[in-house]
Amino acid sequence: MNGKGYVVMEGEPKGLEASLHHLLELHHNKSLVLTQRTEKAKKDAIRKTERVSDLLVEAVNGGVQESFINQKRIELEIRALAATIARFMKQTDQWLATTHALNTALKEIGDFENWMKIMEYDCKNITTAIQNIHQE
Repeated sequence: MNGKGYVVMEGEPKGLEASLHHLLELHHNKSLVLTQRTEKAKKDAIRKTERVSDLLVEAVNGGVQESFINQKRIELEIRALAATIARFMKQTDQWLATTHALNTALKEIGDFENWMKIMEYDCKNITTAIQNIHQE
């Protein structure tokens, strides 16, 4: 017995303490290994997430860049088409003016032809009248 009235067993406490100490060390070592694995997995996950994020940004930016380039091409084509349309409109107006002038000239020719027929008819009438006067 010790001074407080407890029975002390000499062999057991040292073996029990050693076992508990050994279990504590094993737990501590396993906990450190688990913490290290967790940190490594966390860093690996962060690195992979950053890579995925970078790839997504590149994919989106690539699409945006391609869209921007296409937009610039379309704008250039629109300008070229607008210039072509303006040129065609001017040419069409010239053709319309030429066609109108040709129609006017044809009408005048038709009027002249009609005038010539009237003059021919009048000349025949005058000639007939003169011949009738001359025969009498």
